[in-house]
Amino acid sequence: MEPPPECRQETPALTEAAAKFLNFIGPEDLERCLFAEMLEVVAAGDQPRDQAGGRWWVSARWAPYKRTGEPVRSCLLVRAASRRRQDGVPCSSTLKAYVTTQLETLEQEEQERLELRAHPVEKRTHMVSHQHGMTVTKTLREGEAETQCWSFSYGRDELQGLMPEGASLLLLRVLACRWAVPPGLVFPAIDTEGHLCTSSYHALGTQQQAVGSAEAEVLVIERAVHASAGTSTVWHSSFLPSGRLARQMQVGSPVMVLLQDESVLGETGGVEPRPPFPKQPLDWEEDVQLYSWFLDRKVRWCDMGTWRCATPQQGLPEGTVGIRLASSPPRSSSVKKDLGTLPPCPPPPPPAQWLGGTSAPVPTLPTPPQEELQASHTAYIRQHPELWALLADFLQALFLHQPHDPISFAAQFFTPFAHQQPPETRFASARAASPLPGPPPRRPPANRE
Repeated sequence: MEPPPECRQETPALTEAAAKFLNFIGPEDLERCLFAEMLEVVAAGDQPRDQAGGRWWVSARWAPYKRTGEPVRSCLLVRAASRRRQDGVPCSSTLKAYVTTQLETLEQEEQERLELRAHPVEKRTHMVSHQHGMTVTKTLREGEAETQCWSFSYGRDELQGLMPEGASLLLLRVLACRWAVPPGLVFPAIDTEGHLCTSSYHALGTQQQAVGSAEAEVLVIERAVHASAGTSTVWHSSFLPSGRLARQMQVGSPVMVLLQDESVLGETGGVEPRPPFPKQPLDWEEDVQLYSWFLDRKVRWCDMGTWRCATPQQGLPEGTVGIRLASSPPRSSSVKKDLGTLPPCPPPPPPAQWLGGTSAPVPTLPTPPQEELQASHTAYIRQHPELWALLADFLQALFLHQPHDPISFAAQFFTPFAHQQPPETRFASARAASPLPGPPPRRPPANRE
């Protein structure tokens, strides 16, 4: 449906200054506009500001846009909503627009609702672009009456540089971040009736404005929509240097939106650099929990090695106890922890004579090939998965308590696991006496004669 003849006017033309400004908008300008903000709806003028309590919020972010038969496009999703009371009647409005990086509107939907109990009123305006231009559909529903619908179509030649509400919100943020408004910015627009008109933008200068309990310098931009009927709707918007809106009011309206959160005053817009945090020294060996995690991971890397004494020739300081690993990752060949001052170790015995936890040597046995030995160890561990938890608990307790006599500590630690066997038998294979303290020897009674 074409607009009626009485609504026809000359096609609004995009000015040269406006077209030049659109070409200069780059991705970095749009990135600075991608944020969400919320303002309070208050009464304008001398009226108490709590009479029209409400909220107004707007956000912009990247989002995919998909239409049937067309590939997915990456564009900017602009959303805005407000809710307040007008003369005691709840009213709300929403806006959703998909805009390209050239500020071309792909699709936009606006909704206004006046929530009267007996006679609610709802208005919707839907715009969608296509290969031939754009179609604007307006619907009106009042109470229980039948919904009314109007549709208008416009060609691409008439829509060059079109600036509806969603694109206008992004344009205002770009102008605010640049802190300047070029002269002669006039764009085609669509008024509340769905007809083509013009919208103009120009700066009113800077001024000081209260934001909460603080004051900030703001740039005031005037936006005017000149309808085909000769009337104009004018908004005055005050912006911070970061592009955030500090105040917006429609000339002649009893309400306005006002920023009252002063925490945003420190923002400068764009990508904020990370604050420099000085590096704090961390002695992880003194932290019980971190050291416990370290030991747990190290034990899991072990391949069930045996205890042995190390000498300075083997890479460990004198008086250090180490763990030999049968097979471990290249980055970690041993786990070592200084357990206190110990007597110097004797020269290392031949490889076949590993120490079985005591100073007594183990009888020399034929050494199988390394591959077969590793395979045997791996098969045994696979058959007994409980060994991981057992050794992990023991090593964790050993390193946390750091006993002076680790042999006695090990005997006491594993004693609960042998209920039917006296402690002396666990050292029988090594032919060594038990390190556990025994009863004092009996002495013959003294001769009283």
